[in-house]
Amino acid sequence: MSTVPMIAVDAMGGDYAPDEIVLGAIEALETAEHELALTLVGREDRIRSILEANGGDRPGISVMNATEVVEMSEHVTTARRKRDSSLAVALDLQKRGEADAMVSAGNTGAAMGLSLLSYGRIPGVHRPAIATTIPSARGMTTLLDAGANSECKAENLLQFGIMGSLYHEHAFGVDRPTVGLLSIGEEASKGHAITQEAHAMLADSDLNFVGNVEGRDIQPGTADVVVCDGFTGNVLLKFAESMSRFFGGALREEINASLLTKIGGLLIRPAFGRVRRRLDWQEFGGAPLLGIDGTTIICHGRSEARAIRSAIRVATRAVEHKLNAHIKERLGKVTADDAS
Repeated sequence: MSTVPMIAVDAMGGDYAPDEIVLGAIEALETAEHELALTLVGREDRIRSILEANGGDRPGISVMNATEVVEMSEHVTTARRKRDSSLAVALDLQKRGEADAMVSAGNTGAAMGLSLLSYGRIPGVHRPAIATTIPSARGMTTLLDAGANSECKAENLLQFGIMGSLYHEHAFGVDRPTVGLLSIGEEASKGHAITQEAHAMLADSDLNFVGNVEGRDIQPGTADVVVCDGFTGNVLLKFAESMSRFFGGALREEINASLLTKIGGLLIRPAFGRVRRRLDWQEFGGAPLLGIDGTTIICHGRSEARAIRSAIRVATRAVEHKLNAHIKERLGKVTADDAS
């Protein structure tokens, strides 16, 4: 791996590709704290025309041509046949050692399936999980799984807790993050059989486990890391996104209701802007697919430039902090302890 993080970006993936993807890459390069190298993968003529319209070629961004595109609704089995898709070529760059991570706002199922096919799982990992971040009163909460596994066993939830704890520690600098298990009540006896079994396994682990948490506990930041199956996590995440948009729209309606409230709105505009940024999912970027033997960052299909910039930042941190090496070491120790 190069000392300069090298990130492959699927420039054709997402609802607003390639324009917003390319603009996000430019923003990421311009705002990066350290040196960064990006490879934009996709239809070269379109990518270069966007670059030209926004200042032309620049050091730190290269372009690799890919003639095919994995559509947003395409099944992973058909996506696998597109060997020259922007997604497949971006993944292959990492597999060949020419990139350290891959970022895509395209088809989530295809990104997960092709990543697993390209890199395989980290030894000891049963199932990969998508780790996403949600703003809370105490900073950020890491939620996983956010959609990779609709059904899980108790041992899967334990591994999600381990991987999520390591990710939160290195992404946000939190020593021994607290871990909670999402359930329908605080008591260990609440939830279905798998949740109860997972509670016992998490409590018996060396994680900083705080027990069951409910949906109402996520926003206050009761736990730094919240573990659940992918079906529940994805529903929860989408609901949180919709409520953020709802409150923003409702507040704007109330501010514009009369001349007096409009004047008051001018006074609170700076504070309103800060709150909106705290709740805006695009400020948090992509979600890493934890557990694969590579680094794939999955973005929302509606990602605009800000979200892509943030996702590249997430990818860069994962590379710089050697996240996968820490997961391998931690799960290797767990496997060895279980064997003994």
